[in-house]
Amino acid sequence: MGLGNKIKDAVGIEGNTVEYLRPIIGYNVACITTGGVTNPISMYHQQFLNFVEGMSTGMSGLISTIGGVFDAITDLSMGFITDRTKSRFGKHRVWILAGLPVLLIGYFMKWYSFGISGTGNSTALFIYYLMASLIYSSGYTMINIPHVAMLPSIAPGYFERAQYKIVEYIFNMFGMLPSFIFMSIVLGGTNMDNPTPADRNKYLICGIVFVIYFCWAPLVTFFTTKEKSSLDLKNPPIDYKYFIREYIQVFRNKSFRQYFLINLFYGFSKSFYSYADQFYIRSIANRYNHFANLNTIGGVAEIAGGPANYFLTRYLDKRTCGLIMMPMMVAGLFINGFVTPGTPVFILYVATILYNFGFSGPGFVINNIQPDVTDVDELITGRRREGVITTFYSFVRKTINSFVTGFLGFFLQFVGYDTTDLSKVEYGALSSQTEFGLRLIVSWLPTIFAIVSLILIFRFRMKKHDHEVIQSVIAQKHETGTCEISSADKKRLEEIAGHRWEDMWIGRSNVNRNLEEALDL
Repeated sequence: MGLGNKIKDAVGIEGNTVEYLRPIIGYNVACITTGGVTNPISMYHQQFLNFVEGMSTGMSGLISTIGGVFDAITDLSMGFITDRTKSRFGKHRVWILAGLPVLLIGYFMKWYSFGISGTGNSTALFIYYLMASLIYSSGYTMINIPHVAMLPSIAPGYFERAQYKIVEYIFNMFGMLPSFIFMSIVLGGTNMDNPTPADRNKYLICGIVFVIYFCWAPLVTFFTTKEKSSLDLKNPPIDYKYFIREYIQVFRNKSFRQYFLINLFYGFSKSFYSYADQFYIRSIANRYNHFANLNTIGGVAEIAGGPANYFLTRYLDKRTCGLIMMPMMVAGLFINGFVTPGTPVFILYVATILYNFGFSGPGFVINNIQPDVTDVDELITGRRREGVITTFYSFVRKTINSFVTGFLGFFLQFVGYDTTDLSKVEYGALSSQTEFGLRLIVSWLPTIFAIVSLILIFRFRMKKHDHEVIQSVIAQKHETGTCEISSADKKRLEEIAGHRWEDMWIGRSNVNRNLEEALDL
């Protein structure tokens, strides 16, 4: 076997390399936008509102809280809508095209207020940035939920989905790194000054460039990804009870409940840290001039975790990279709780490397088990509900982040962190209460949340063989109305689904299922 074939075998490529990779690349090009647009927001938007636009943390937190409620509604609705969409382009792909202009308009608005901030009218500024947040959120939801929901149908294999996900990480980097590098250069490069209202035009330049850079990738995915037409889709009559039942029913799935909680606590940990980091580095570590460098090193560390996660998943199972990497994330978070201006700067870099290299592992776990949870849902219900499952992935990742940002904005205001007077946010001017509050949200609480998520990953049991059995019995059931399975595999699937075999669609006769549907049970 030649070197080229050995490499292909190691990464799991079958047949012609170009033909094998073409659909994977086409699908994931959109991640340049969906992964890239969030990076500048998570790193710079909160401090833009507080330090440049002069908004209090409580006011910017209220925007995030309202945005979180709105996200909850739109995410749930989008998952429901995409599962019922009839289009010759398929259930999901058409929404990528529809959501793109909405996303770009909202994104530009988040970085420029058309002079409103200069008027001193805090109410008008609040209303404007609230509208920007809602428009951006709507566009992102319209693109991201259908895009993620499409994966289980275009990549049915257990490891095939992992291949899609590692390429997704690569394209996320194509979105994140250029936007990060460009914004860092515009804002001051490797020796940034603390942000002030004099920097408004710098953020405007970034907004214009980002809209141009992020506009094309979803179009490539729309035109290059093949999805089966859904024009013959048969939808049950819609009513509010049906809508609510769709989202309640998914929690009957034990694997989904485990996945949801892993995602929830991991999301809490990341959201707390990503929100507080920009305040911590300025007001606790007193090293804002290292902010761009630290994030550059963090990005490199996250990228470095990708290959390790991929091969751990390929040769072991989808939990392993989380179990190995997450303790490093915990260590990085814990170190940050004890940093002071006198701490050697290399300690900050060590903590950043540990955190970013570590969080790539559980993130990879969550991304990879989500499509498999859809198959367990079909085992129970007999239906493909990718949109509903995907909704909760997006719901946790986006909505929890919005609620956390809202809560922490009010929390910082409560402990005395006053961004309306920049002289009060420097390390020497902080009260002991304010300093404790910052350390709590940047280190100690995220550490606890990460440990809980690690325990939950350990308890998630579905492996490659289990998934292969699930797909096999589902295919048999659809083809013949029954299926053959060993008693050991049956017991294993009962544990994974959280139901007795005869209580699930897979174990019921077609006669019984038709009767249940007629009775709307």
